Amino acid sequence: MPKASPTARVRRSWRTPDALWAQLEPLLPPRKPHPLGCHNPRVDDRRAMDAILFRLRTGCQWNALSTTGLCSSSSAHRRFQEWRAAGVFYELWRRGLMQYDVVKGIDWTWLAADGAMTKAPLGGKATGRNPTDRGKQGTKRSVLAEGSGVPVGLAVDGAHRHDVMLLAATLASVPIPRPRPTRRHPQGLCLDNAYDIAWVYGLLVEAGFTPHVRARRAEMVQRARGKRARRWVVERTHSWMNRFRGLLTRWEKRTANYVGSLHLACAYIAFARAGLLG
Repeated sequence: MPKASPTARVRRSWRTPDALWAQLEPLLPPRKPHPLGCHNPRVDDRRAMDAILFRLRTGCQWNALSTTGLCSSSSAHRRFQEWRAAGVFYELWRRGLMQYDVVKGIDWTWLAADGAMTKAPLGGKATGRNPTDRGKQGTKRSVLAEGSGVPVGLAVDGAHRHDVMLLAATLASVPIPRPRPTRRHPQGLCLDNAYDIAWVYGLLVEAGFTPHVRARRAEMVQRARGKRARRWVVERTHSWMNRFRGLLTRWEKRTANYVGSLHLACAYIAFARAGLLG
């Protein structure tokens, strides 16, 4: 029996999971008619999504998609921008969190937030000189993770911005209603020592969080005593996001496109952690 070609193997191996496509397809905007009334047949939406997910997972350039047999690069990029502008990926993330809450339950008791820097060689808005990489252009993403690590909040700015300056935007970005904390059911927010600033405590208390700001050494002592180190959950979340190689280095000049990719990755993580992607 003849072996499948590399293109055929790529097309088969990088299909969007059926469960994810079932959630995504109803969110897609209706097709816009061509202004001249004539046009080449439109690329199937499922194939375009396969190419978008392939590019997100591998980090390849958009122009490289044409050689995969999944979809032409121009069609995939055009469809990505169309869906991003329509808020498809943000809504998919929101629905992923709702599904995860139903299946597993979002752990609002303990949350953790932290920032991570990625390279941005092409620059653009929401980029800046990375203070830890010889001043090269970079982007900082700030993530809020629930107790098991699923991302529930996200903000983006230049790498030169201190993590503290993104905290308010990160807390305000949660796409689903957050339960109101009570004395019986408080909501702790774990942060590292970089957030040990007076006004941060006021911000957290005003937002209904119980601050837990610890240095790394204190976290290690807590683990040595057999207690769970809550703050390190968000570090694992950043690791999950970096497995999407398209996020490890930001090649998008437009911040909206980069944020759209982040929303898609957050949605994928939420559905995967809920056990809905097989």
